[in-house]
Amino acid sequence: MREVMSGKGALFLAIFLILLAAVSVGIYAARNQAKGLVPAEIREYEGVDLSSINDFRENSIEGPQDIDIEGYKLRITGLVGDSRNYTYDEIVSNYQRYKKVVTLDCVEGWSATILWEGLLVRDLLAGAGPLANAEVVIFHAYDGYTTSVPVDYVMDNDILMAYKMNDVILPPERGFPFQLVAESKWGYKWIKWITEIELSDDVNYRGYWESRGYSNTADLDKGFFGN
Repeated sequence: MREVMSGKGALFLAIFLILLAAVSVGIYAARNQAKGLVPAEIREYEGVDLSSINDFRENSIEGPQDIDIEGYKLRITGLVGDSRNYTYDEIVSNYQRYKKVVTLDCVEGWSATILWEGLLVRDLLAGAGPLANAEVVIFHAYDGYTTSVPVDYVMDNDILMAYKMNDVILPPERGFPFQLVAESKWGYKWIKWITEIELSDDVNYRGYWESRGYSNTADLDKGFFGN
């Protein structure tokens, strides 16, 4: 009888220890998440040292946006032959994905070098059939922010619309579900939380910062005020 009780006691002790370990792991993970740590983030790619996702400063106009991906649609509108509405899964699953290390340079004086992963903007626009008189691509964000680039910029260069950074899905504060990787442009062109891409013939269009005096071309080799 004592041997039976001893066996049950050992079993209960083993179960208790397993549950205790599981709770400890859960608490540890929750604390790490609360600190903003991203365990899966990579910090080196093909010999290039990468910045951390946590190296970015929060400088958005309305603060980080929390988008319900179940109801999310990316709209392609304006001067196109066929306006489109895409779900997040349709974009991520159906378009060729690319990876590229690109540095974001902010006008505030800081920068971050990140491995971005996403699709080419020109591939996305091709499905909607841009019209011949389309000269400008206007990006709209969930928080009302807008910016624009010339059509030639996205058609002649490998410009990404990213959904991952450093092998991690974009966190909400970094622009989930999509951020423009506007390489060779100042950071205010790197629009986050993209909800609409509009093709236009309005070459005088000015986005949020551009309408407040920032350069509309935003070329890194030039100043970010004027022109």
